Amino acid sequence: MAYTGEKQFWVYILASQKNGTLYIGSTDNLPKRVWEHKEDVYKGFTSKYGVKLLVWYEAYETRQSAFIRERQMKKWKRVWKIELIEKENLDWADLYETLNQ
Repeated sequence: MAYTGEKQFWVYILASQKNGTLYIGSTDNLPKRVWEHKEDVYKGFTSKYGVKLLVWYEAYETRQSAFIRERQMKKWKRVWKIELIEKENLDWADLYETLNQ
């Protein structure tokens, strides 16, 4: 999970809190998109349910591969999503602040 700032595509998981509501999305600008969720720029699911913590993300070379992965993960059982998060982020820390380090 390393954000390089280069042109890549991303699949990410946001959470409201540890073991809380989850949201899966994809983007070509991870810091900007997470900021938009945090600031409620668009009124929708994440705004309604307070889903603002970036708890997992993964890079892809193409928009299509990121989109395919996003769609696959949205069909997953909740427990699989939690296992994926906790494999790399056991404490469900907000990874947003680490993106530009």
